Amino acid sequence: MKEKFFIGTYTKKTSHGVYEMTLDTEKKALVNLNVVAELGNPTYLAQSKQNFLYTVDQQGDQGGVGVLNLNKKPAAVVQHAVTPGNSPAYVAVDETRQLVYSSNYHLATVTVYKIQSDGSLSQTDVVTHTGSGPKPEQADGAHVHFSGLTPDNRLVVCDLGTDEVYTYDVSSDGKLSEVARYKTKAGFGPRHIVFAHQGTKAYLAGELGSAVEVLDYDTKSGKFSHVQSLSTIPPSWDKHNGAAAIKISQDDRFVYVSNRGYDSLAVFEIKSDGSLALIQNISVEGSFPRDFSLDPTENYVVCANQNTDNLTLFARSTDSGKLSLLEKDVAVPEGVCVLFDQA
Repeated sequence: MKEKFFIGTYTKKTSHGVYEMTLDTEKKALVNLNVVAELGNPTYLAQSKQNFLYTVDQQGDQGGVGVLNLNKKPAAVVQHAVTPGNSPAYVAVDETRQLVYSSNYHLATVTVYKIQSDGSLSQTDVVTHTGSGPKPEQADGAHVHFSGLTPDNRLVVCDLGTDEVYTYDVSSDGKLSEVARYKTKAGFGPRHIVFAHQGTKAYLAGELGSAVEVLDYDTKSGKFSHVQSLSTIPPSWDKHNGAAAIKISQDDRFVYVSNRGYDSLAVFEIKSDGSLALIQNISVEGSFPRDFSLDPTENYVVCANQNTDNLTLFARSTDSGKLSLLEKDVAVPEGVCVLFDQA
């Protein structure tokens, strides 16, 4: 089987933008690296069912969302939906309402766009967060890092700067209204969140705390409540680390978190009550793993190591959840996002 995936990158050194590659499951190898489109710092990617790729986009001193039409060969740049200022950190697609959300770390904003018939975007709303936290990375203000959908189709937003997780209602025309706000432990730095596919549990990665919180989500009120906190690194590690991406298996049995500094993937087993237990912490064979992804079969994991310009391929046991190294030193410039093709 050959599974195509996309790689988002920084373009500060030698990268040209968005790349694609193939996971050959027979050879258990990553092959055929190609440029999809040349964009500035496309550090996060989201794909729609209409086969458009929405990317972080930086065009000179303007930042926003780039739109690529993957139905055309080669992929065609449809739009640079940019405005003055830094580019966002995260992009997500809302298929039900045909919206796109971007999260801007530097500007502390959540921006909402309506998807037009040609895949292009028109802005419908923008919300700006305020506040700060106790750690140096939080002292200068709010830092929105993630926005995505809850199981009941609200919008959840992680603010690393204020140690808060916001819940918003979203109107059909793309307007946001806040319904709840959850406060983490001071200095936790919430970065990304995932939800169990069954039940009401959510799992929140804290970049600055190098930890994951287990939360209960109330679909009636949109509120989160704390259940458990666990470190993603050993207690003996006294150097810098930042937890980054968090993923959950489709069977709701395992959660995975990347560590930048300790440079590992932490593997957690989900117990019957939804709580977590750390079962593995495996080296990524590189430096600064900002993102990783389970392939569609969930038998493999591909990890992007930003500072060492390489991808790492792991085999994944669907029974134990544990990972084993298959391939390292797969050269990709400045890779920071891994997205398997959903077309």
